[in-house]
Amino acid sequence: MGERVDLNEADGNVVTQLPADQVHAALDWLPLMAALEAAFLAPPTAPVRHMDALSPTDALLCMPAWNATALGIKLVTVIPSAPLHGGRTVDATYLLLDRATGAPRALLDGEALTVRRTAATSALAARALARADATTLLMVGTGRLAPWMVRAHVAARPTLQRVLVWGRDGDAAGRLAELLQREGIPAAAAMRLPDAVAEADIVCCATTASAPVVHGGWLRPGTHLDLVGAFTPQMREVDAAAVVRARVVVDVLASALAEAGDLLQPLAAGAIDRAHVLGDLGLLLRGACLGRTNAQDITLFKSVGHALEDLAAAQLALHRLEVRLSTP
Repeated sequence: MGERVDLNEADGNVVTQLPADQVHAALDWLPLMAALEAAFLAPPTAPVRHMDALSPTDALLCMPAWNATALGIKLVTVIPSAPLHGGRTVDATYLLLDRATGAPRALLDGEALTVRRTAATSALAARALARADATTLLMVGTGRLAPWMVRAHVAARPTLQRVLVWGRDGDAAGRLAELLQREGIPAAAAMRLPDAVAEADIVCCATTASAPVVHGGWLRPGTHLDLVGAFTPQMREVDAAAVVRARVVVDVLASALAEAGDLLQPLAAGAIDRAHVLGDLGLLLRGACLGRTNAQDITLFKSVGHALEDLAAAQLALHRLEVRLSTP
């Protein structure tokens, strides 16, 4: 159970702390997807995230969002030298407050919250964009987010029968495949990326690439691309050909069109125009944006992450904890 800590004896404000393991335990995939769907259908106020350069290498990101009942903010630090001092290159904390009073209600591990909501958002989008008969998932990337992406897609799509894992480090791909196998997921490391892409129904990319990793010429008709790794204009995971061939939907238009190098670079080069981005996930879920039209369409979901997802996930985590605390 979450630890309750009295932060202010004078006014009695009590804040629930949820460390990483409790955030994961509170955010089962299907309830989290339902909460995210509700948030995308009736989005809270969530400005585009703000980034401050702390130094030439270090950055602070602030991601606020609020609705009628809650106010939340995620603080993310990117400090490449942090591991030298016992920290993590990317670290995050989420503070959830009461909207009516402004009083703090919960402090959550930001990394756990982020990997959960990112993976669940992609799984939610794939439910609308990928073919209903998709059986093979390819995971491109072996970093901290990768296993969570696989878990979310598998939980949301029982038809998946095989998971391929590819990484620049073949040993890392093998270790991730073995981890997933121990969890009962039929995973195997892929040797050649072009062959794996050609076999996959869903290609999920979670890398820090600044040059294309997946090429449009490798994609067979009907493939769904799920891109979550590149979150700045200078980063990209696929080439322009992949974007040109695809029906493109993003998580939130304002953020994606400001930050997603996978789209901004083809736009700047004239390979696509603005109309090629059909809409965002909220429009797709409301039926105002047409994603897949037939089994041969290549679809592409580009996510850069958004504060509305953090708020929805944090509220759900606190609610489920409070339910458990109140149950005899």
